[in-house]
Amino acid sequence: MKDRLPDLARARVLITNDDGVNAPGLKLLERVIRPLVREVWVVAPETEQSAAGHSLTLRRPLRLRKISGRRFAVDGTPTDCVLLGVKKVLEDRPPDLVLSGINRGGNLGEDVTYSGTIAAAMEATLLGFPAVALSQVSDDRRAVKWATAEHWFGPVLDSLSAHSWPPNVFINVNFPDVPARSVKGIEITRQGQRKISGDLKEGVDPRGETFYWIGTQRFLEDPRRRGTDLNAVKRGAISITPLTLDLTHGATVRALRKGPP
Repeated sequence: MKDRLPDLARARVLITNDDGVNAPGLKLLERVIRPLVREVWVVAPETEQSAAGHSLTLRRPLRLRKISGRRFAVDGTPTDCVLLGVKKVLEDRPPDLVLSGINRGGNLGEDVTYSGTIAAAMEATLLGFPAVALSQVSDDRRAVKWATAEHWFGPVLDSLSAHSWPPNVFINVNFPDVPARSVKGIEITRQGQRKISGDLKEGVDPRGETFYWIGTQRFLEDPRRRGTDLNAVKRGAISITPLTLDLTHGATVRALRKGPP
């Protein structure tokens, strides 16, 4: 059996993020999805949880704070938010769709292993719900081009609605850091390769204690190579990447089963 987006006009949608319940990207996602669906429910972290990965809070109790009728905040991770959203807030009837974002900054390449935005979509998929993670690529030195995500959200949703995907797959969407009018279409991509740099910056704080600051990312493959999420957004296109929960490498499994050559 395959997942696909539900009939949006009748859908109950749960949205979350990792930037926090007051983040502009979350408010934008609420605004653009609300006219399209029956119900929108928000369960998001009280504070920013960027790079939290797929972490789950196990060693302390979680607090669920009701902000308004269908808006809640959790003093935990994005994964906690999805779990409480499904099991508690929407326990009477589960969501038809889970959306995570819209993240401030891209989730490209190996970002997906660190990202709380991706983790929320992953948790929803583990729980059996169609899920989409959305991110607006940005440069920290310039204003975020939220208008690009706002303008292109509908076409992206239309594109996804036309297809189905296996139940262990979720969708990762990245809007490029260009004005909406300059977007060069929507591309289906694979995950590119880059990683956090090993270039750690060392310094001393006002108390005389040494600290370390993790450096910027570097590419592990040529970003000009077509077909990757990195290449698509670099050229100004929207990247749609299907991601799977199964991390098993099939070719190696087959080789190991054969035994020594």
